[in-house]
Amino acid sequence: QVRLVESGGGVVQAGGSLNLSCTFSGAGFESYDLGWYRQAPGKERELVAKVYHDGLARDQTVMEGRFTVSRRNAEKTVTLQMNALRPEDTAVYFCYAIHRIGGVDNWGKGTVVTVSS
Repeated sequence: QVRLVESGGGVVQAGGSLNLSCTFSGAGFESYDLGWYRQAPGKERELVAKVYHDGLARDQTVMEGRFTVSRRNAEKTVTLQMNALRPEDTAVYFCYAIHRIGGVDNWGKGTVVTVSS
C-alpha cells in the first residue's frame, strides 16, 4: 500500500517561506499523479497544485506565482515551496497521490502551516 507522510509545516511570519515535503512509501512512484491540498478551519479542502507522472505542474490555484510544486522521482518525494506567505495561507496541508491508471485516493495526515501577521 501507498503511504504518504508530510513534513515541513510550522509557524512563520507573513512574507516568509516554507518548504513542505511529502515522502512516498510504496512501489511505482513514477506512475503516480501527485498533489497538495489544504484545509483551513471552517473551510472545505481545496486544491493547491498538482504535478502529474510526467513531471508537469498542473492545476495551479490562485497561489500560482508564490507556490511551486515539484517531484523528485529519485527521492520519491513531492515538495511544495511556498514563498511570500500570507495569513490566509494558514491551513493544514495534505499530500495526495493517485496512480495514473486510476484507483484509490491516497492521502497523508497533513502538516500544519500557520502564518502570523
